Amino acid sequence: MFKFSGKRPRDLGVKDGKFSAAPTWKPNWVSSQVEPKDAHYIAPLKFSRDAKAAMQRLAKVVQSMARTNVVQQNDAYLYAEFSTALMGYTDDVEFHCDGKAIHARSSSRLGIRDFDVNRKRIETIRAEFEKNS
Repeated sequence: MFKFSGKRPRDLGVKDGKFSAAPTWKPNWVSSQVEPKDAHYIAPLKFSRDAKAAMQRLAKVVQSMARTNVVQQNDAYLYAEFSTALMGYTDDVEFHCDGKAIHARSSSRLGIRDFDVNRKRIETIRAEFEKNS
């Protein structure tokens, strides 16, 4: 197996309720914190009860996925690294709960194209999260 993980970005995390901006010229990321008409937009995850419980449920979903390393987790933020099976490419995936919804950002570290892997990953997480709500 190859390992093309790249270096962990320094600008991860949430500042003033927002993820850091991703380069708009790269197509290999999605975020719920860009304008809905933007090609990078993906809807946030919805929940109806307790925000802390929703984040705990989300953490279980993320931890159950293959080749996943949860790096940071608290009541309002979760950061995980996902690696591909064959080449070991790493994607950085962040979630932030603002009390009303769970915002998501998923971005490839290396390369330009991701063949929609980041979007599909968030939608897979959403489906599992909603199944368990």
